[in-house]
Amino acid sequence: MKNYLNFELDIKDLENELQTLKDPYNQEGLSEVNTNKISELQLEIDNKLKQVYSNLDPWQKTLVARHEDRPKSKFFIDNLFDDFIQLSGDRLYSEDKSVITGFAKFNSQSVLVIGQEKGDDLESRIEHNFGMMRPEGYRKSIRLMKLADKFNIPIIIFVDTPGAYPGVGAEERGQAEAIAKSIECSMELKVPTISIIIGEGGSGGAIALASSNKVIMLENAIYSVISPEGCATILWRDPKKTLEAATAMKLSSKDLLELKVIDEIIYEPVGGAHRDKNLILNRVKNSIENNLNEFSSLSREEIFNKRKEKFLSLGRDRGFISSSSPKDSLSLESSYVRNFLNKFQKKNIFILLAILVIILIISISSI
Repeated sequence: MKNYLNFELDIKDLENELQTLKDPYNQEGLSEVNTNKISELQLEIDNKLKQVYSNLDPWQKTLVARHEDRPKSKFFIDNLFDDFIQLSGDRLYSEDKSVITGFAKFNSQSVLVIGQEKGDDLESRIEHNFGMMRPEGYRKSIRLMKLADKFNIPIIIFVDTPGAYPGVGAEERGQAEAIAKSIECSMELKVPTISIIIGEGGSGGAIALASSNKVIMLENAIYSVISPEGCATILWRDPKKTLEAATAMKLSSKDLLELKVIDEIIYEPVGGAHRDKNLILNRVKNSIENNLNEFSSLSREEIFNKRKEKFLSLGRDRGFISSSSPKDSLSLESSYVRNFLNKFQKKNIFILLAILVIILIISISSI
């Protein structure tokens, strides 16, 4: 049974009518299939989908990113990789089922695969904690990322989470520290890392696994520091102002590509990735192939430096500093910080000399 969003009700009615026409054994009894009517109706559905999905606002894109039928990490892992060997546990506390990790083959090349998994039905969603990772999940990922780095194995990451799990137990076990360590580990790796945001990229829960050489988004995915509902509650004290919040947050793939937060958009079939999973699967596969080939000729140090420069340059082309290479603009030798410190030190010398002169005058006068 298909699930429809609130702005897809017209499409739902048309598809129900189409389904009735395709079934010769309908409620009215056996009848002939009207192929002309079916073709006309299918064309009308296609046009309606194009019309609706070409004018989605940021909040509607958020709903599409959360769609129940949207392909999840497990779908991509099962269909893109061969010989997948799942590895579990952080060797400190327990296994976190909200993230699937393991080594596999991609086009005969060994890769590490990490995927935040939401689940497809109620039972699997509860088992995977709706894709919200606990500290042990991040520590498991860190353990395997370091292992992949040791053996020079590229890392493919599928990001799909509303955020890190905010429970008391998770906080007690060091949720914030685990996220910070995951980001630190991701930045230190010297193997190619590719993060693909396939649905929701929520807050630190996503950033912990999206600090990669390449950050890629599906067209209708979202990537934000907080959910639109949370943002609306904080800024306007009204969780219903989700459209205003989603618009202000620039969470869509198009906005984030313009801001250079992400590197690539994988375009979805009309109506969302859930309407043609095989097509989106092929597009994701092609993207991974192209990006892995791009890194094949680079050394470990070059891969590390490219990732460092990518994140150091974020937001610097629209600020007060003129465009320059991250290495030059961020070095203390040529920065405003160094100039300020030099001036401050010169002033301190004059102040110290003045104090010494005053002390000398007071000493002489007292004699």
